[in-house]
Amino acid sequence: MHPRIEDYAVIGDEQTAALVGRNGSIDWLCLPRFDSAACFARLLGDEENGHWRIAPKGAQGLCTRRSYRPGTLVLDTEWDTDEGSVRVTDLMPQRDRAPDVVRVVEGLSGEVTVRSTLRLRFDYGSVIPWMRRSDGHRVAVAGPDSMWLRSEPEVRTWGEDFGTHAEFTVKEGETVAFVLTWHPSHEPRPPLTDPYDSLRASVEDWQAWSARCRYDGPHQDAVLRSLITLKALAYRPTGGIVAAATTSLPEELGGVRNWDYRYCWLRDSTLTLGALLSAGYVEEAEAWRDWLLRAVAGDPADLQIMYGLAGERRLPECELPWLAGYAGSTPVRIGNGAVDQLQLDVYGEVMDSLELARGAGLPTKPHIWSLQVALMEFLREAWRQPDEGLWEVRGGRRHFVHSKVMVWVAADRAVRALEQYPRLRGDLDGWRAMRDEVHREVCEKGFDATRNTFTQSYGSRELDASLLLIPRVGFLPPDDPRVVGTVDAIRAELGQDGFVRRYSTDGTAVDGLPGDEGTFLACSFWLADALHLTGRTREARELFERLLGLTNDVGLLAEEYDPAAGRQLGNFPQAFSHIGLVNTALTLYGADEAG
Repeated sequence: MHPRIEDYAVIGDEQTAALVGRNGSIDWLCLPRFDSAACFARLLGDEENGHWRIAPKGAQGLCTRRSYRPGTLVLDTEWDTDEGSVRVTDLMPQRDRAPDVVRVVEGLSGEVTVRSTLRLRFDYGSVIPWMRRSDGHRVAVAGPDSMWLRSEPEVRTWGEDFGTHAEFTVKEGETVAFVLTWHPSHEPRPPLTDPYDSLRASVEDWQAWSARCRYDGPHQDAVLRSLITLKALAYRPTGGIVAAATTSLPEELGGVRNWDYRYCWLRDSTLTLGALLSAGYVEEAEAWRDWLLRAVAGDPADLQIMYGLAGERRLPECELPWLAGYAGSTPVRIGNGAVDQLQLDVYGEVMDSLELARGAGLPTKPHIWSLQVALMEFLREAWRQPDEGLWEVRGGRRHFVHSKVMVWVAADRAVRALEQYPRLRGDLDGWRAMRDEVHREVCEKGFDATRNTFTQSYGSRELDASLLLIPRVGFLPPDDPRVVGTVDAIRAELGQDGFVRRYSTDGTAVDGLPGDEGTFLACSFWLADALHLTGRTREARELFERLLGLTNDVGLLAEEYDPAAGRQLGNFPQAFSHIGLVNTALTLYGADEAG
C-alpha cells in the first residue's frame, strides 16, 4: 500500500529533488535533473521500482516525529524504540559537480540497530544496474548512469534480492553517514563529498537565505516554508521553476488524470514573480524573469504554455506501462502533450510579468520592450481565436473568458508602459482600442446577466475558478456587482466543504477526460484573495486558516485536496499551491507586514 502523498517531505539541491517518506524511505529521485529519469520510482510502482530506506531494524510503520531544521531543507526523522532513539538526517547538498544524497544516522539514546535497504532502478524503475565494489564503495552501473555508495565510518554492505543492504548499531552520540553520488558512467568518479561538512554548510546556507525573507506578518513559518519550497523547485543553472517535483501523482485516486509537472509553466510567472519580489528575493525574481525572456524568445506565434528547465520546447508525452501507478492510478506519463496547445492567457502572463519586473526596478535588458511589442502585434489578430484555456483542457478549443481577460491584461500593461515610460515607443491608440474592444466583448459574451456571473466560456453556463482573478488583475474593480456576483456564484457552484474546484467535471465535456478531481488549492487561495478584495476579510482569513491546516506535518502542499477522503492529491510539492499561500498571506496581512 502506498503512503499518502502528504506522508512525504522533499529534499533537494536546486537542480533536482527527492521525496522522503515518514517511514524513512526515499521513494522518488530523478538524476541529474528534475526532468531526468528516476532512479527511485517506488512512488509510482512498488519497492522493486527503486527506493532507499533507512530505519530501525524491524520498524514497519512511520517515524515517531520529523521536522525540517528551521529555515532549511534539511530533514530530521526520529524513531523512539524499545532499545533507544535514533535520528536520520537527510539532505542534498548544493552540488559542486555531481549530485549527492547525504543521510546521517545519529544515536540519540540507548543502542539501536539500524537497517539500510537500497534498491537502485534506473530509467524510472525499469533497469537493474550491475553492482560491484571499488575503493570501499558499492558502485552501480547501467548504460549512461553510475552511482557510488559509501559510508563514514565504513559499515559492511551485502547484496541480496537485487538490493544493497547494511545493518549496524548506533549508541548515543555515535553517527554513521551515507553518501550516494550520481555521475555519468563514462566519466571518472567525482571528488568525494564530506557528509558532515555538507550538513553544516547546507544548514548555514539555507538559514542565511531564509534570513533575507522580508515577510514579518502572521503565519511567518508557513510563508517561509513555502518560499523555501519554491527555491527547492527552482533549477539553479537557468532560474526556471518547475511546477512540481513529480509526475503522475493522480488528481483522482485510481483515475487517469495523471500528468508530468516537472516543467516550467508561463501561467505561474506573474504570481511567482510577485511572491518573490514581495518577500525580498530579488535575485531569484531576476533569475526567473531572465529564464522567461530566454524561453519566449522567437516568433510570438510559437509561444508555448510550458518549457523545459532550460527553455526546451519539445516535451513529448509517453506512457510507462511497467509502473503500476500511485495507488493504481494509470497511466504513468512522462513529457506533456499539452505543450502544443494554444493558450492566449500566457501572452497576458508574460506582459504582466515583464511590467511587474520593470516597475520593481529589476535591471532592464534592451530587447525586453521589442519582445513585448512583438507579442502585442501577434495578439492584435490572434486574440479573436478560441483556445484551450488556462487548464490545458483536452476537450476542444473555446472562447474561454479567463483567456480573453488576460488578453485585456496584455493590452492594458502595454498601454500603461507607454503612458509611464515616455522613452518607449508603440501603438498607443491601437492598443487602447484593442483593450477597450476586448473588455466590451468579455462583458457582453462572457457574462450571464440572469445569474449575475461571468462564465467559463462565451455562451456557456459553466463556471471557472480562474474568474476569481478578475479583480486581482484589474479587469473590473472589486466592488463591481458583477465581480461580487461571480465570487458568490463560484462559492456556491464550485465550492466543496469551503474549498474550490477549478471547474465542474459533472457531465461536461470541457476537459475531454473521464472521472473527477479534488478541490484545487491554488484556486482556494484565489477565493480567499477575492473575498478580501470584495470586503469580506474575516471570511477570507478564516478560509486562509483552513487552507493552512491542509499542509502536511512539514508544511507542504500538493496540487489538490479531497475533502471527503481528507487527503492531498496531485503532484507534490506543488509550486502553484505554495505561490498561492505566499501571495494570499501578503494580500490579507498587507504590504506593511512585509518589510
